[in-house]
Amino acid sequence: MFGLNELKQTRFYQDVFAEGKQESKLETIPQLLSLGLSIEQIAQALGLDEQVVRQAAQPKS
Repeated sequence: MFGLNELKQTRFYQDVFAEGKQESKLETIPQLLSLGLSIEQIAQALGLDEQVVRQAAQPKS
């Protein structure tokens, strides 16, 4: 039987899990900016490239 441990070993699960973690980080950026953190501080704290943080900080049109 295909159990949870086997599912976690699949490439699909790992890709989806990583994508979800990335999205969560990106969603926190506006909140961190409102607290007064700089782009550089946020990038360092979240382990992201500064350019990614800048893009996520821009208002969506």
